[in-house]
Amino acid sequence: MTIQEIVQNALDEDIGSGDITTQLCVPPERRASGRFIAREPLILSGVELLPLLFGELDVKCSNGAALGPGGVIAQVRGSARCLLTYERVSLNFLQRLSGIATLTRKYVDAAAGTRCRILDTRKTTPGLRQLEKAAALAGGATNHRIGLYDAVLIKNNHITAAGGVRRALEATRHAQVPVEIEVRTKAELEEALACGAKRLLLDNLTPHEAREWIGIIGGRAVVELSGGITLETVRAYAETGADFISVGALTHSAPAVDINFRLELE
Repeated sequence: MTIQEIVQNALDEDIGSGDITTQLCVPPERRASGRFIAREPLILSGVELLPLLFGELDVKCSNGAALGPGGVIAQVRGSARCLLTYERVSLNFLQRLSGIATLTRKYVDAAAGTRCRILDTRKTTPGLRQLEKAAALAGGATNHRIGLYDAVLIKNNHITAAGGVRRALEATRHAQVPVEIEVRTKAELEEALACGAKRLLLDNLTPHEAREWIGIIGGRAVVELSGGITLETVRAYAETGADFISVGALTHSAPAVDINFRLELE
């Protein structure tokens, strides 16, 4: 689905057969201007959608910009009816995507100064993955695989279904995409390394356990940590020597930020 289709679906969902409130209350010839204004500290994302909604547009900030309360994101002009009808859809996108970027930046800042990079995941809103991963990128994260088609990630259930770590890795030996495997025990860790695994996912370890396992790996593979890592604990995990930390909360639990749309008649 293209970004244009995503925006059109959102408009169709909201407007339906017509914005009856605006059509009844606002004369068709009336023109207005409006400003999108941050009402709390935030990292901006989603401004690339505004040109798909508004013709007369002056974007003041780019994705990834840090704004404080009162910061102007963009100014629009046009038919008052049009501005009012598109107000909620545009705010929904900006608030949701900027919320993801804002939370992501907090994780990135918490890991700053270590070698570890923050990854997003596939735990996205159905139909909005492209936009939500762009928002995580705006917040400073590194994008993980986009879907099931652009990388191999052998999780515990794949290992069970394949018949073990060795069989799973041997089956993917000639894959033309990156291959990563999750290991749950030290025995699986040693087996994966013996089979030549170059990227390992360590899930649900404590920071102490992660540091110990990374010591065993000894640089033989790239290491990703995941599993319930929070803003309060991410620093401890980042200091274990891991290369990456993946955080599902960036997209599945980010709160929307507060952005206001102020309309004025021309």
